[in-house]
Amino acid sequence: QVQLVESGGGLVQAGESLRLSCAASGITFSHCTMAWYRQAPGKQREFVAQSSNSGSTNYADSVKGRFTISTENAKNTVYLQMNSLKIEDTGVYYCKCKVLFGRVYWGQGTQVTVSS
Repeated sequence: QVQLVESGGGLVQAGESLRLSCAASGITFSHCTMAWYRQAPGKQREFVAQSSNSGSTNYADSVKGRFTISTENAKNTVYLQMNSLKIEDTGVYYCKCKVLFGRVYWGQGTQVTVSS
């Protein structure tokens, strides 16, 4: 019954911003280590950002200073604020939730396309 649904993707020009959302049902984000991954065409899925219930955050080097992960527990939602987008940020972005010593859940992804 657990489901993660991403939204907020779209087509933008380089330098613009997007905010992705991931809403959970059947689970509470406060019980999870939450993360965003992305997959560009022809490449494997790669880590983007992570926020755990211990308060720690981590970012891929390629997005540091531009992306910010945050949570709104009252709405059971995690966000990815993406600023100064680059063409190489193009890909399908996936939300991930991992329960400590438990299962991992993935969303279906949302497409982000950055054009010049």
